Amino acid sequence: MHFLVIGGTRFIGPHVVARLTASGHKVTVFHRGQAESVLPGGVEHIHGDRRELPGFRPVFEKLAPDAVIDMVPLTEPDARSVVLTFKGLARRLVAVSSQDVYRAYGRLRHLEPGPPDPVPLREEAPLRERLFPYRGSGGRLEDYEKILVERVVMGQPDLPGTVLRLPMVYGPGDYQHRLFDYLKRMDDGRPFILLERDEARWRWTRGYVEDIAAAIALAAVSDRAAGRIYNVGEPTALTLAEWVTRIGRVAGWTGRVVTLPRERMPAHLLLHIDPSQDLVADTSRIRVELGYSESVSQDEALRRTVDWERAHPPAQIDPSHFDYAAEDAVVRAI
Repeated sequence: MHFLVIGGTRFIGPHVVARLTASGHKVTVFHRGQAESVLPGGVEHIHGDRRELPGFRPVFEKLAPDAVIDMVPLTEPDARSVVLTFKGLARRLVAVSSQDVYRAYGRLRHLEPGPPDPVPLREEAPLRERLFPYRGSGGRLEDYEKILVERVVMGQPDLPGTVLRLPMVYGPGDYQHRLFDYLKRMDDGRPFILLERDEARWRWTRGYVEDIAAAIALAAVSDRAAGRIYNVGEPTALTLAEWVTRIGRVAGWTGRVVTLPRERMPAHLLLHIDPSQDLVADTSRIRVELGYSESVSQDEALRRTVDWERAHPPAQIDPSHFDYAAEDAVVRAI
């Protein structure tokens, strides 16, 4: 098969491309031309801005891709542009979404009222009632809304869609550096890491980047995935305390996790979530229908991530996130 991947050069994308090419598929990547070296040899490149995607249709007609994988559809216009460009040209559209579409995410972030939704969340679980969860934050996320992306992708009978709802993704290349705050404390020799007591029990579905990419590639090559939505992530969602402990074990840290009630926590360590709402996804559908399973153990995945974080710390580190004097003071008062 011939796949056209939109935005396949950052974090998850290169692993998707590598999976497809290793399986003998032809891959062309449409991107801005900023990270070509990370992709396997033999991959074709088309440079362009996705906002101008319809103007490239004559180029895509010559390529005649069997399917399109959109790694970065953030807004409804993004999705409509892809559909307009590839309707009548490709046989299928695969779009990467997020588990932030669920109403549970709105309640976790204090965006929507109501009691916690039960978990694990199946694909039919209620979606957020409030759209545009990051509006007001400024920048490119002002119009971000995966719910609207999914509606467009799944609403095209002549371009069957597949949607993959991703969890928190970690691994080498994570530009959000999700492990860094914990790992820095460990490498700084901190004897303890403080967590708010309720937040320490909060559970979140996670996934290692190579396994997440494998799920995307599997859905792209599987005809059965047409017209389906899949949650992706590890089968067991660890609590935050368990997650920090696992990182510490891999990192060789000999300290301990200390939990405190909210009123005693330093402000810079609070997550500002409703920890009574777990964000745990049921990932059984993709496992049963497509035969998906992880190929990298969690310890190995964390080891690779820790090694990468140590070699590639963030370019800018906010010292206010590491107020060790304040953290020591509250522990001494216990």
